[in-house]
Amino acid sequence: MDWAIELRGVSKAFLHRRNPGLNLKVLLLGMIHARHREQRELFWALRDVDLTVHRGECIGLIGSNGSGKSTLLRIIAGIFAPTAGRVTVRGRVTPIIELGVGFHPELTGRENVYLNTSLYGLSRRDTDSIYDAIVKFSELPDFMDLPIKNYSSGMLVRLGFSVAAHLEPDILLVDEVLAVGDEHFQQKCLARMEDVRRRNTTVVLVSHSMDIVERMCDRACLLVRGSLDTEGEPGKVIGRYRELLAGEGQG
Repeated sequence: MDWAIELRGVSKAFLHRRNPGLNLKVLLLGMIHARHREQRELFWALRDVDLTVHRGECIGLIGSNGSGKSTLLRIIAGIFAPTAGRVTVRGRVTPIIELGVGFHPELTGRENVYLNTSLYGLSRRDTDSIYDAIVKFSELPDFMDLPIKNYSSGMLVRLGFSVAAHLEPDILLVDEVLAVGDEHFQQKCLARMEDVRRRNTTVVLVSHSMDIVERMCDRACLLVRGSLDTEGEPGKVIGRYRELLAGEGQG
């Protein structure tokens, strides 16, 4: 099977600063007392991750908070550059990571749809062809000519997901957004994702919902403290994850 995403030895470090010298007083104290001096240390969010995602496959990334799931997704999306290792992506990528990123509060819903799709390289004609479907899915036809600064958070989520879900990418990256909105809209999102899957789109999904991972994914990958612990059939990987959680609870 042809592959869509390949990661080899991918690691990511972030610089943590303690006691940063934000003002003159702190700087002067640091000159006198070591405990007030700025300290810098590297935090490794990912270490030596090797992963191949096949074209048309849906894989789920699972793990506790801070395990590196979202960081890995952002590296695949090109939002973060790896500190070490190599990332190769074949095809057009759409990240559904932070819904509404790229929206301008002073512009209307309609204007923001065209703005957002342009960020993904769509022409006005391309957006014209999917605009009605976006609006219908969002269930916001009466609000598209209002500035989105007047939208509720739920309305922004609806519009953001609707735009992203109609871009028809080769690779779709999804970070927890299937858990947003009311139950009715969550079910619409899941149905839309299953429709995307039937079109042989490659999907990488981060979720804390094991039910969604088992329902959606061909394969699951468990990250533990930034390293790939287990990968394989979703049920088995979820079982491994639950064993680790149970062990931590006993500790």
